[in-house]
Amino acid sequence: MSPRSRGVLRIVFTSEDLALTRLVTRTDLLWEMLGSLHRLQARDGGPTMADWRRQARARLTEAGLLSSVRSLLLPLAPRGPYFPDFLTPIEAQLGDEQALRALADTPGTRIRAEMELLRRTAGLPSTELADVARGNRQAIKRIERLVAGYCEAVLTPHRPQAELALTRERALLQRHLVTGGAEQMLALLSPATRWRPPVLEVDYPTGLDREIPLRGRGLTVIPSYFCRGNPVALVDPALPPVLAYPIRRPGQRRAAGSAAGGEALAALLGRTRAEILSCIVQAPGYSTGELAHRARVSPSTASEHVHVLRQANLIASVRQVNLVLHYPTELGADLLSGRPVRGSGSFGGRRDTLSP
Repeated sequence: MSPRSRGVLRIVFTSEDLALTRLVTRTDLLWEMLGSLHRLQARDGGPTMADWRRQARARLTEAGLLSSVRSLLLPLAPRGPYFPDFLTPIEAQLGDEQALRALADTPGTRIRAEMELLRRTAGLPSTELADVARGNRQAIKRIERLVAGYCEAVLTPHRPQAELALTRERALLQRHLVTGGAEQMLALLSPATRWRPPVLEVDYPTGLDREIPLRGRGLTVIPSYFCRGNPVALVDPALPPVLAYPIRRPGQRRAAGSAAGGEALAALLGRTRAEILSCIVQAPGYSTGELAHRARVSPSTASEHVHVLRQANLIASVRQVNLVLHYPTELGADLLSGRPVRGSGSFGGRRDTLSP
């Protein structure tokens, strides 16, 4: 690729597309598998992901899968401009078994076409991948078994943590979808996206520009725990349009703090105010009423605490129709984590001062 400004994916909506846009209701096993394969090939994510990579390699070694993952799955899912769409079938939204079955049952003509595109963009470094590229059913079945083994060894031990984070993200998006419709959800989807009706602009890798006209098919939005960096869409325009995007991870900042740090924060802010800040950092998007319920105080008391936290630039608030939702600023997340404070930037670039 030649040096240039960042790429942009433009997803073009009609009014019918907005009505058909949906948020997934469960974790997509194969998008998480794909994201985790990319994390194995990267050095991003700091100490948390470095620990995960060491554990993942140890579990794959113990399961006798490390060599096959290196020779088959990693080349099949490179961190480059393309990976085959058949790795992430839409049927994964029906359940994990259905996801693996759809992968194994991918028509040979489609596999051959997508593997040819992979060969042109990244190459096929092994004979076994060449067998997959020819549509050999035994080779494809082996890929399905390897994916199942990989997910069991690498994703299953980490799944409770991932499920908690994804459940919170889906709850936040669902609230936006219910209170303000698809446009509100799209407007607040991710720092890497910008809703400019009727187009959703998505940050893409440098040198890559694409446009996807939805043409009445709607869009399926897939929050992903292991996806990092840019959101991802399928390449084949004939497939159901999806957008997988990396969720925010304020809870990981908090994990760096200690119990002693939590006590110190309670002494500084007061126990109830510290608890409210903790709720907002762990699950951005709480309303004042929900915070009152979580902290077991009256709505007026919760409102007073929220006002103080916002005045101190520890949280930011965004009005969504008849609700005011609260998000942590970078300063608030750092304070809760016990890490040195880096500055007073706000979450998502917002510095709203709305009354709760």
